[in-house]
Amino acid sequence: MNCLLLRHGIAVNPEEWGRSERERPLTKEGITKTEQVAAGLKRLGMKPTHLLCSPLIRAQQTAEITERALQIKASIQLCPELVYDQSPKLLFPILQQLPSDAFVMCVGHEPHLGQTAALMIFGKNCAGLALKKAGGCLISFNEIVGVGRGQLEWWMAPAQLRTLR
Repeated sequence: MNCLLLRHGIAVNPEEWGRSERERPLTKEGITKTEQVAAGLKRLGMKPTHLLCSPLIRAQQTAEITERALQIKASIQLCPELVYDQSPKLLFPILQQLPSDAFVMCVGHEPHLGQTAALMIFGKNCAGLALKKAGGCLISFNEIVGVGRGQLEWWMAPAQLRTLR
């Protein structure tokens, strides 16, 4: 299994939003930069078969942008386990139910995604692992998806993904 972890794009500043955190959207800049990141992911040949997404609006918008750019056939599956205040361990049973040859993209938030990547790769939390907004990483699993069983294939900042040719 391949697992692409992607953080949502630049969202409206929480102090400026004044409404529900769950409904805080991407900014115009966030949409543009996320579209450029999605184009970079396409140039990398990313072809997810499954798309899991936090139910928060900014993550859903990011998932929709990448779904279009990568021409993902699977529909977006809202996954509360990808919300920033959930334990990263809750994602593993969901991934374990998918076929071993699946390529799943998980769109979510920090610090959750960094902690998830650390669990996948090292089997424990590791300070300093964090994805920038619209940044991503690819982790592969040989046969068994589990804590500490992942192998990091790449980790890129959004600026790197946007400039891929």
